[in-house]
This record gives sequence, C-alpha cells and structure tokens, in this order.
Amino acid sequence: MFTKSSFSPAWWLKNPHLQTIAAKFFRRHHTIATIDETLELPDGDFIDLAWTEKVNSACNRPIVAVLHGLEGSKNSHYAKGMLSAIKARGWVGVLMHFRGCSGRPNRMAKSYHSGQTCDVDYFSQHLAQHYPAAKKAIVGFSLGGNVLTKYLAEQKQNIYQAACVICAPLDLSSCCDRINQGFSRVYQKYLVDMLKTSTMKKIKAKLLHNVDVKSLQHVRSIRDFDQMVTAPVNGFIDANDYYQRSSGRDVLKDIIAPCLIIHASDDPFLCDKNTTAITTLPQQMTFEISPRGGHVGFISGSNPFKPQFWLEQRIPEFFTRYL
Repeated sequence: MFTKSSFSPAWWLKNPHLQTIAAKFFRRHHTIATIDETLELPDGDFIDLAWTEKVNSACNRPIVAVLHGLEGSKNSHYAKGMLSAIKARGWVGVLMHFRGCSGRPNRMAKSYHSGQTCDVDYFSQHLAQHYPAAKKAIVGFSLGGNVLTKYLAEQKQNIYQAACVICAPLDLSSCCDRINQGFSRVYQKYLVDMLKTSTMKKIKAKLLHNVDVKSLQHVRSIRDFDQMVTAPVNGFIDANDYYQRSSGRDVLKDIIAPCLIIHASDDPFLCDKNTTAITTLPQQMTFEISPRGGHVGFISGSNPFKPQFWLEQRIPEFFTRYL
C-alpha cells in the first residue's frame, strides 16, 4: 500500500539539496570499526564484505545486510550510520560491496550495475549456508535499492524475513534525465567523475579494451556513461536497453517478502512522477512517500547541533517486527 511517511524535516533543513548534502557533512567524522571478509565468486571475481563484528556459524542473532549506492562503500555516510544503528540494536550488520567498490579493483571487465543481482544472490546463499540459525533482513540504498528490488522479484523464496528499499532509482531512464537538470548536475558530475576514474583504472589494467579513452574523457552525463561503458560491458544493446531491463519499478508486484520502500518526492536524484507510477503493490509491501527528505537525507530534529537521522530509526523499527 501507498502511505504518507511520518518523517518531518528539521526546520533548518527543508531544502532537498541541504538534506542531501548535510547528511554527508554531519557524518564526515563518524566511524565504525568493521571486520573485512573477501567472498570469492563463481566467475573468478570477488566481492568484499564488511561486518560489524566477527560471528561464527552458531550465531542466532539477527543479521542485517546492507547494499550501498552508486560508487558507495562502507565509508558512505548512510552505510556507516545504518551499520551503527544495526549494531546498537544488538544485531549483526554486514555490508556487501559491489564489485570494485571496496577500494580494490575487481579482476574482470564486468562491472556492477543497477540490475546485476547475481552477486547479491551468491552473497545471500553464503549467509544462508554459514549462519543458518540467524534471522536475516536486508536494506538497499539508492542503486543498491534498485538491485534489491530486482533480486527480491527474481528470487521470491529467499533467505530474508524483511527488506527495505531506500531512495531507489526504480525508473532508471527518468532518473538519469532528472539528475541532468539544474543543481542536480552537481551530483551528476561528482558521480560521473568517480565512474570515469574507476573505468580508467580498468583500462590501464588492460581489463577494458573497447572503450575509447578520448571519448570517455568527454562524457558528462550518467546516460552517456551508461551508453559508452555500462551497457556494452554488461551485455546490453545500449543505455535504453539497460534501463528497460534493469529498472525495478515494474517488478515490485512480484515481490512476496515483507518490504518497506521509502521515497522522498523532492529527491534531486529521482523523477518523482515516474518513480511512483505504480498501479498495484503486493499486500505485504509498504511504499512510504515523504514530501521532503532529499536523497538519502531524512534529517530531523530541532537542534542544528544535534541532528537526528530518521532512517536509522525507521528502518530498524520496521525490521523489529520480523526479527
């Protein structure tokens, strides 16, 4: 069902860009110690995991998995905050880095993308096999949220008791158009620059052979990057084919696990109209829409010196019902 979110923005942070930028600013010095683990993948590549603590196969406490956004990592402000909130509940948190996002380049030309679910599936099987006694939940932020919707729709009988999808680009094409407008182009430049840097590292490592360096240097938009790199490297015809086959919006109806989706209408990364253009939702899904919140911001509180991170309260609250 669709419902209005209970989130109320801080009086001093009602602008969507302030919500988006302030979240990163306030968390810039926040740290959380993690235990790193490398998970070898069937195709010869690897992904790195970051655990809030070391656990063994007898663990019977809830495990909450976290998926980060585009070019994110365990050091992303929302990831650090969520892992801390999970730990504070007495649960175990584990963040799955997408390929090449942990600070180490992956071994193959193949990259992660908004519709790549095979690594999440293998990671989930790993959790099921090694920690069978623990109940499990999963949360995905931004790109990770779209990947999560695809995974949940494809793997209906999965290991998770509940899932949360936060600020996800559920309609990829319209989101690329939205982030290419107005002030949002600042975020786009930041993301595109990181994507180009990662791609250049692969070119220098001789993992990518069909990407023209001069053309890459002139890429300014996410759509152009996806057309030149993401689509061909990952077997899509072009960017439009990638967006059509990878967007999570049209497969939400196939999800049977209890799922909470949180979306802000003023998100400067997403097209509100297209993201919420959904006719039916599964009975066990709640789609919360907030007029404000920015992109993975959702900062509340009356004191500018003591901001409250609403997502770190709302997501564990939802999971508590099932864990």
